[in-house]
Amino acid sequence: MTTKTQTESNDQRRLQVTGGSTYILSLPKDWITRNQLNKGSLMMLREQDDGSLSIYPSVTKGKKEKIDEAFIKVTANDNPDAVIRTAISAYLSGYNILCLKAQNQQVLSSKLRNHLKKFARHYLVGTEIVIDTPTELKLQVLLNYPELTVQSALRRMSIIASSMHKEAIASLKKLDFSAAKSIIETDREVNRFGLYIVRLIKLAVTNPRVVKEIGLNNQRDCLGYRLIAKSVERTADHATKIAENTLLLKQTVNEELAEKIFELSNLAVSMFESSVEALFRDDFNLAESVIEKLHQAHKLEKDAVLCSQGLEIEENANLRLIIESVRRTAEYASDISEVVLNLNVESVLR
Repeated sequence: MTTKTQTESNDQRRLQVTGGSTYILSLPKDWITRNQLNKGSLMMLREQDDGSLSIYPSVTKGKKEKIDEAFIKVTANDNPDAVIRTAISAYLSGYNILCLKAQNQQVLSSKLRNHLKKFARHYLVGTEIVIDTPTELKLQVLLNYPELTVQSALRRMSIIASSMHKEAIASLKKLDFSAAKSIIETDREVNRFGLYIVRLIKLAVTNPRVVKEIGLNNQRDCLGYRLIAKSVERTADHATKIAENTLLLKQTVNEELAEKIFELSNLAVSMFESSVEALFRDDFNLAESVIEKLHQAHKLEKDAVLCSQGLEIEENANLRLIIESVRRTAEYASDISEVVLNLNVESVLR
C-alpha cells in the first residue's frame, strides 16, 4: 500500500491544454482539503532558480496564521545569562514576539528585567519593549526584513568593523586609552547586526519564499553569507582585542616597531575592505587579488615580531597579541574572499 508521503512525492500528472493556448495541471484533492481551498481560491506561483515552480495558497481570509510568539517562563533562581540565551534562540528562530513571564505568580526581579531590557536595546535589531511589568516583559520585533536586507546589514557591519580597526591602531599610536575604551563599546553594534543576519538566513533556509525579500539570490547563498558575517564579526572582535591590549601598555611603541605594525595594519584593512567590495560587486578577480596578498601579511607579521624582541616581557607579550590580531584581520579578509570565489565561480567558467 502506498503511503500518503510517497503518493505526494511521486505523484505524476499530465499537463493538459484547454482553449488551444492555456495549460492546466490538476492539484491533489487531499492537499486542497488540508489547505482549506475552494473553487476560486487565489494561488501564488514562484519560479525557482532551477526552473521549477513553487505553488502555494495566498493568505486567505479566516485562515489561522502561524503562532509568532515565544513564551519563556522565568523563575527567581534562573541565571539571567541563561534566560538571555533562550531569548536569543527564539529571536534567531524567527519569532517576532518574545514574552518572558514569571512562573508561579512570582515577579521578575528588577535586576533581571533591567538586564534583559539592556540586552534587547543593545543586541536585538528592530526590537522594542511593548510590555514591562513586575511579572511580564514582552519584546516585539517591529522591523520587517525587506526594510533591512542581509546585504544592507552586512555592509553596516563591515563599515563599523573597518572603522574599529583603524581607530584601534590610532589609539595604539597615541596610546589613547579613552579612544581604546570607546572601541570596545562599539563592538556590540557589530554583534547586533550579526545576530540579525543569522535570523534572516535561518528564515530563508526554512522558507524559500523570503529569500528574495531578504536580498539574496537563492538559498545556496545562505551558507556563504553566514560565513562572511562570522568573519566580519571576528574582524571586529580582533579590533576590540587590539584596543584591550593597548590599555595594558605602559609606554608608547618605539618608532621602528610602530612603523612595521602600521604597515601590516594598512595592508590588513585594505584587504578586508577589498574583500567586502568584491562581495557586493560579485568580483571574482578582486577577491582573488586579496587572497594573493596574504603571504605578504605573514611576512610583515614576522618582521614586526622580530622587531619587538628585546622589550620588557609583559610589554612584549601585549604587543605580540596586537600584531597577531592585525594579522588575523588579513586572514579573515582572505576567508571572505574565498567565499566570494565560491559564490561567483560561474563567472569565470567556460
